[in-house]
Amino acid sequence: MPSATRTRNPRSASTKERVKKRRAPSESSEHSEFEEDEAVSVKPETKKRKQYDSDDLDEDSDGDATAKKPSTGKGKRKAKASPTKKRSPRKKQKASEDEFDGSDVELKEGQEIVGTVVKAPTTGLVPPGRISQNTMDFLNHLKDPACNDREWFRLHEPVYRVAEKEWKDFVETFTDDLSEVDPQIPPLPPKDVIHRIYRDVRFSNDKTPYKKGLSASFSRSGRKGIFAHYHIAVKPGNESIIAAGLWCPGRAELANIRANLQRNSKPFRRVISSPEFVKFFGKAQPHPKGERQNIFGFEDELKVAPKGVPKDHKDIDLLKCRSFAVVHLFTDKEVLDPNFRQTLASVARVVQPFIHILNDLVTIGGGNATAVGSNDDEDDDGDEDGDEDENGEENGDDGEDD
Repeated sequence: MPSATRTRNPRSASTKERVKKRRAPSESSEHSEFEEDEAVSVKPETKKRKQYDSDDLDEDSDGDATAKKPSTGKGKRKAKASPTKKRSPRKKQKASEDEFDGSDVELKEGQEIVGTVVKAPTTGLVPPGRISQNTMDFLNHLKDPACNDREWFRLHEPVYRVAEKEWKDFVETFTDDLSEVDPQIPPLPPKDVIHRIYRDVRFSNDKTPYKKGLSASFSRSGRKGIFAHYHIAVKPGNESIIAAGLWCPGRAELANIRANLQRNSKPFRRVISSPEFVKFFGKAQPHPKGERQNIFGFEDELKVAPKGVPKDHKDIDLLKCRSFAVVHLFTDKEVLDPNFRQTLASVARVVQPFIHILNDLVTIGGGNATAVGSNDDEDDDGDEDGDEDENGEENGDDGEDD
């Protein structure tokens, strides 16, 4: 019986080879894709960014944002709708008025909606260099203790931002006017001369968080430094001002001023007694009833003469001053006038000699400072009633803090 021989079916063999060839990509598909991704990652210009859900980028997020994985080609699954995330408390406060009706806000136990965010005004706007009624109305609200708190301010922040932008534009244009009046004033950007609206309440019994006006100070070195300042402030209730001079200068500066006045006070007296100066700032003289007040009207005069100075010195009225500053008031009607900026510049022109002579008195060496009362005992003698602290606190309210 002939031996049986097994013949290989060529068709069957080729079929198996084709099956193996088909299976090869699927068995190593994951490996192939990994290699492909690695190849792509070497080239920064072709690397795909991770795609994040917008809810994962909230400022209150814990940072574990979930990336969307690229498709592997094994079959796409139906995307699941992500659950709606709760708004963070900060986002609730900044929501617009129509979103803040409270219907879709999930509140925790003990929470409640305290108000709605007030939209910024769209009418009554003015061009740069002017003050609007909108700004005066906002500042007028801050004079009310019920409104001058952080919660009210947050809800009215859009209104404040418009007023703030308006004030920056006004200060920027007025800086050019002032630089023409006084070439010693550099044209600095608004951020270097504008005072913050937030009060420094660290050493004050009054914890009201916000000032009741907008202010800015100009000098050779901006709003800070030892030089005499021009100070402007917009405050409703006919309390807007332009002030000029030095308020509570440092010990060394005050000693220089007094020493130079002792040497020769005539140039300074000539400036403060000129008719135009008196017209805008009043006559520099002691209080008519003898109350404690310096010749410029501030209640920071020393009770006694500075140490080393005779009580009957001919310039004792100047030497007992702790501040050398003058103030001119404006009505609300004047502030809202289209030409208010020009009015400010005209008053600054009148007070410019006062600024310049104070800068000379501060910077020119006065000789022996001890002879004109620069020691610690002087402040002890002159501050028995705590007036300096009170005025210093008020000075901070007017914008000397940053």
